[in-house]
Amino acid sequence: MTLRLPLMAATMAITLGAVALGSMAIPARAAVEPMELVGPVSEYKIYVSEKLQKLVADTKAFTDAVKAGDIDKAKTLFGPTRMSYEAVEPVAELFSDLDASIDSRADDYEQGEADPTFPGFHRLEYGLWAKNSTEGLAPIADKLMADVNELNKRIAELTFPPDKVVGGAAALMEEVAATKISGEEDRYSHTDLFDFQANFEGSRKIFELFRPLVEKDDPAFVKKVADNFQTLDTTLSKYKKGDGFELYDKLTDEDRKVLAGAVNTLAEDLSQLRGKLGLN
Repeated sequence: MTLRLPLMAATMAITLGAVALGSMAIPARAAVEPMELVGPVSEYKIYVSEKLQKLVADTKAFTDAVKAGDIDKAKTLFGPTRMSYEAVEPVAELFSDLDASIDSRADDYEQGEADPTFPGFHRLEYGLWAKNSTEGLAPIADKLMADVNELNKRIAELTFPPDKVVGGAAALMEEVAATKISGEEDRYSHTDLFDFQANFEGSRKIFELFRPLVEKDDPAFVKKVADNFQTLDTTLSKYKKGDGFELYDKLTDEDRKVLAGAVNTLAEDLSQLRGKLGLN
C-alpha cells in the first residue's frame, strides 16, 4: 500500500510532532526557514514508509524460503530484499538495537560466525552461501522477521529530525566509501552491488527533495552534485545483469578503484549539504 497524505494533513502532522521543528536548533543565520523543511521531510517520511512496507513484504518471502529449505530461492531473494533496508539505513540506524540485530556482521561478535548470538541478514547469508544449508536457520529467520516488523512500527511513530534526514545523504555514501567498497558487507554472497545501488538511491532521494532549497542560493553546488550522482549512476549501470547485478568479486581492482572514486567524490560534496541548509 502506498502512503499519500493530503498536503494540509501532512503539514499539520509534521508541524505538531512528526518533525521536531520546535526543538530543532536553527542557527541565527539559517540558510532556510524552519517551515521550508516541512515539505521535504514530509515527503521523505512517505518514502521511508513505502520502503519499509516493501522491506516487510520482501523479508517475509525471503525468510519463508529459508524456513522451507529452498536454498536457491532464498539466495535469489537475499540481495533484492536488503535493498529497502539499505536505502533508508540512516533512519534505521537511529534504533541501534534493531540495526545490530538486523544488519550486524560476524566481526561484531567474539566467536565470529560461530557465535550463537550472531543474528540477522548476514547470519542467514553465511548459512546459505558458506554452508550451503538452511539447517538451524529457522529461528534466526523468525527473529529477523520480528525485528523488521518492529523497525517498521518504530519508524512509523518516529519524529524525523531534519538534520538527521539531510545528513543521511552523505552518510549513505560515506559508509560505502569507508567500509563497503572493500566487499566486506556481503562477503559470503558478493551481492554488494545491490546494497550500493540502494545506498545510492536513498542518498539521491534526499538530495532531490532538498535540492530546491539549496539551488536558489547555490546553483553551482547543486549542478556539481547532480553531475556526480549521474557519474555514479553511469558507473553502477555498467555492472547490471538482468534484474540484478554482477557479483562483486567479479569486479577487477580497476573497477573498484573507479567506483570508489565516484563514491568518495559524491560523499565529499554531500557532506556540505547540511551546512548549505543551516543545519550544522
